[in-house]
Amino acid sequence: MPSADTGAFAVPGAADRTYETTSETSHETSEVAAPGDATKLSPGDPGHARMRLALFAAGLATFALLYSTQALLPAISRDLHADPGLASWTVSGATIGLAVAVLPLAALSERFGRRRVLTVSMAVAVALALAAPFAPDMGTLIALRTAQGAAIAGVPASAMAYLADEVRARHLVSATGLFVAGNSVGGMSGRVLGGWVTDAWGWRPGLAAVAVTSLLCVVAFRLLAPQARHFRPSPLHVRALSRTVSAHLRNPLLVRLYLIGMLFMVVFGGVYTVIGYRLVAEPFGLSQGLVGSVFVIYLVGTATSAAAGRLNARLGRRGMIYGGIVTASSGLALSLMDSLIAVVAGLVLITAGFFAGHAVASAAVSHTAKEGRAQASALYQMAYYTGSSLGGALGAVAFAAGGWAATVLITLTAMALAGTVTYFGTRSAATVHRRRLAQARA
Repeated sequence: MPSADTGAFAVPGAADRTYETTSETSHETSEVAAPGDATKLSPGDPGHARMRLALFAAGLATFALLYSTQALLPAISRDLHADPGLASWTVSGATIGLAVAVLPLAALSERFGRRRVLTVSMAVAVALALAAPFAPDMGTLIALRTAQGAAIAGVPASAMAYLADEVRARHLVSATGLFVAGNSVGGMSGRVLGGWVTDAWGWRPGLAAVAVTSLLCVVAFRLLAPQARHFRPSPLHVRALSRTVSAHLRNPLLVRLYLIGMLFMVVFGGVYTVIGYRLVAEPFGLSQGLVGSVFVIYLVGTATSAAAGRLNARLGRRGMIYGGIVTASSGLALSLMDSLIAVVAGLVLITAGFFAGHAVASAAVSHTAKEGRAQASALYQMAYYTGSSLGGALGAVAFAAGGWAATVLITLTAMALAGTVTYFGTRSAATVHRRRLAQARA
């Protein structure tokens, strides 16, 4: 299931070619063999292992770059004399850039090819990452990071479609799993590596270390990624794309799911953008390296995502969302205590609750959209990363004005709104169901 750093990338560029069936109760997908599937890659073929490793490298580089400044914000603020609200835009700018660019780059990947878009996107993102440590001021750094996020958007726009084009359907889940693992490892290791290098030599070398590591991953991707054998370019149909997107935005259930995903990400983005400032200050006084290591908690999200299917079968979609809201809200309340153990435990609950809610909302989007699933998933990503930007910016401004308690208030408000959206969605569905029963009896 998609997640913040564990596969938030759906299939926005696949033009609905994944030939999938969806279970209404569990939202798990099973692939049906597509035409020409027998000629695609499968385990044992020379290119299969290379494909999986190439996409692992792409996933690792992408998330390491996207959130590379998040764990370093206190050091960046001190050096560039910026308050948390301004410094947070080095993260929010990147996620806004990704949100804006993902749909256009998905369309370009249909025309020019997945492998080409992946390569160019990652190369541009790494070039900008190598320039970022030399930024003379905060404005320049934010501009570079925003452009970097737009370049990174080529990966979610192309990666899953590239796999669907070249790997046999029954092996697609395992191939996707390694890409998802790359997302998770990249998101975590980039923050940890940057934090410890920053602790020793400063934030500029910290960013440089992440950039060089990502460059090695991009080189590995280019050397390993097999040539596309099954891609067939298609013309750009802007009007058709616009009609599909408009139809999705007129679907009340899809709009509610987009809002829920965005609101969960407001919490996640806000907490993890600001937590470094809280932990380097008294009464904790942690070093920048230890603050970076806090992001190991992301592994909780990996476990939660893996268990989402089983939990969803037991609790149902709305039960999972309510459970995620309650869990994340409990973690937010616990994080108010001036105890490191309590704060870490709170972060674990926040992370688990976020991943639970996000996993079910993102899966429900694919289940709900009967046509144009690729564009429906892309719109979810746009909402999701917009939530990350809003959460980071609002959480940081609140922290500067009123400390951690103000950030918690903002994020608890987001969870209350998510609960309200879910409640009214449930009422609306019940009303529709009663009307259908009345019509059937009439």
